[in-house]
Amino acid sequence: MKKLPEVTLAFWIMKIAATTLGETAGDLFAQTLKLGYFLTTIGLFLIFVVTLVVQLRSSHYNPFFYWTVILSTSMAGTTMSDFMNRDAGAEYLSGDATSLGWGPQGLGLGYPTGAAILISILLVIFVVWKATGMTFQIRDIVTFRGEALFWSAILVSNTLGTSMGDFLSDSSGLGYAGGALLVTGALAVLVALMKVPVVPNVLLFWIAFVLTRPLGATAGDFLTKPVAKGGLNLGTVGSSAVLLAVLLGLVAYAQLQERRTTAALPQEREPVTQ
Repeated sequence: MKKLPEVTLAFWIMKIAATTLGETAGDLFAQTLKLGYFLTTIGLFLIFVVTLVVQLRSSHYNPFFYWTVILSTSMAGTTMSDFMNRDAGAEYLSGDATSLGWGPQGLGLGYPTGAAILISILLVIFVVWKATGMTFQIRDIVTFRGEALFWSAILVSNTLGTSMGDFLSDSSGLGYAGGALLVTGALAVLVALMKVPVVPNVLLFWIAFVLTRPLGATAGDFLTKPVAKGGLNLGTVGSSAVLLAVLLGLVAYAQLQERRTTAALPQEREPVTQ
């Protein structure tokens, strides 16, 4: 039985909603509640492990389990990226704060160095994945080892996507809206490349999966950051609540569709004995 969803338009809409919520929720815990990147990263990573165990133990595809893991990787990826790239500099602290939570304020590697490290880790995962001989097609991943590699790649790609989104928003000069438009344009190019036979769809999927994360990051920052910085100043609490309601509605619809699909499948009959 399949363990992962079909890649459809609804899949990508839910992915963008989950990654945008991951950005606003991660900032809610780390910045608004002032838990800091260190404590928040540890807590969200533990949540990711719990949700992943539930997903791995499931015998079939369950939309709620799957999208809970996607959301947990997005939240953990947000604070993992921030912890890697940022430090205790004033530009990363809000208001008159002089510190942000207990523990190290961040490694201060910067976006280019952080992205280079994450790209290297992601490439290593794909090399190991390739060496196992298992498929990259997510609809055909049904083994424990295949899922473990898949979710490892998802966690690193979401962290990488956050770094890319923050770079576009904070350092590139494009701003939140400009960064989101740039990523949207890149995704449109990928859609066009789907019509080119020589370009593998698996490659396009993974590039799109990484790029939808900076789209969510820039969209999340656009919703929450002050107007003076180019945002809408809706706050992390309100934005997260609205995005959570949207995502729950989409997951409930996916759950209903999955039940209808399962019910429509021919049932295996018991052998007749004399």
